[in-house]
Amino acid sequence: MTDQALDHPNVIIFPPILLLATVIAGLLLDWLFPIEILETVPKVARLVVGAVMLCLGASMPIVARRAFKEAGTNIRPTKPTTAIIASGLYAHTRNPIYQGAAVALLGLALLLGSDWILLLTLPMLLVLHFGVVLREERYLDRKFGEAYRSYKATVPR
Repeated sequence: MTDQALDHPNVIIFPPILLLATVIAGLLLDWLFPIEILETVPKVARLVVGAVMLCLGASMPIVARRAFKEAGTNIRPTKPTTAIIASGLYAHTRNPIYQGAAVALLGLALLLGSDWILLLTLPMLLVLHFGVVLREERYLDRKFGEAYRSYKATVPR
């Protein structure tokens, strides 16, 4: 293996695929084994809250992607990171893309009335945490050393 091949966090799954799999599995389970608890929530309230959550959540990865582009570093976890981004959303949280995606997923669950997407969000977050976030953090610690540890000490996950 070349040094280039080792210069990435070696995540277990590409995060957008994990999100898509959660949505597909949730919709399939809704069809096969409907629970219909969300259907008891007043529809207008569920739709409004869901739409707001979906829009706010989806905006975070969009804003974060711009920060990656401006910093000249890769957003894909299969490619090397060339800079630590510590401004904008990254001044407040180390994982705005994943947090935004989780909020958007919950909003989508509300919009669709999908109990299973809502329920599958927890295992999805566990896979994301252990299979992606922790691996990315170990990688950034190895690559950037004290600069990353200092950032990590001042900005919450």
